[in-house]
Order: sequence, then C-alpha cells, then structure tokens
Amino acid sequence: MANRNEPYLIPELFEALQSERLSFFSTVDAETGAPFMNAISWVYALNDTTLRIAVDSRSKIIHNIHKNALVSLAVFASESAYTISGSAKILSSHLEGVPLKASVIEVSIKEVRDVMFYGSRITVEPVSEKTYDLQAAEKLDGQIMAALKQETIQ
Repeated sequence: MANRNEPYLIPELFEALQSERLSFFSTVDAETGAPFMNAISWVYALNDTTLRIAVDSRSKIIHNIHKNALVSLAVFASESAYTISGSAKILSSHLEGVPLKASVIEVSIKEVRDVMFYGSRITVEPVSEKTYDLQAAEKLDGQIMAALKQETIQ
C-alpha cells in the first residue's frame, strides 16, 4: 500500500490513534524557518479529519505554531509509516483536572500519506517506556488522554 495519499485518516490509522502512541511532531521553527521535530505520545484522533495533541505549555512547539500553523505528524501503524499534514491551532493552554500545565493543539488534517518505501513493511513498531514513577505516569497519561477526548475543550 505504499504511496497512498488521502485527505483523511484511513480506518487503520484512525484506530491506531485512539490511544497514546509514540509519534514525531514537526512544526516550523519560528526563528530559523527550519523543520523542528519532537517525539510526543499524547496524540488522539478526534475524527478522521482532526487530531488533538497535548504538549507542555512551555514547549517551543507552542511558540512555533503561533508563528506558523503548518505541522506534520509521523506515525508508525498498520505495518507502515505515515505522515499526517495540516494546520494547527492552540485550543487551550490549561486542562482542567490535569496537574501539568499542558496545552491542547488541534490539527485540521489536509493530507495523510503512506511514506513507507516500496516493497517493505514495518515488522516491529517503535515503543516508548516511561522512566519515572510508573503510577504517576499512568495517572497523568490517563488524565491527558481523557481531556483530549472531550468534545469541547475550554
């Protein structure tokens, strides 16, 4: 299925983005204009044309989006690699009931592209592991993902 290109999340990718997933989020660096990439995990597909992402409110990602709304997300799922491109806006810089000062970014998807090179597939998807207090991490992850799933965010 290499080189598939759609204006929405295909069902397998939508399903993969219903829970926390290691992804690589790119913005345009506000100072240099160069690509700026971060590893993230708090990403959720609200529907097949909208992503929600949470990051620390102090992140350079927030500053970059204020200057240039164009973003992309790289995801490994369904035995392939995808880039999801679109326009971002900051929905909130505070999440009720979450102890971390986190901002919510909403991405309006313009393009989903299968970028896996021809004649290959991903056999093992990358996985991240929390290296701090596991109970605290699970609690925070649950709070953030629950907030991302809310229909409206203040």
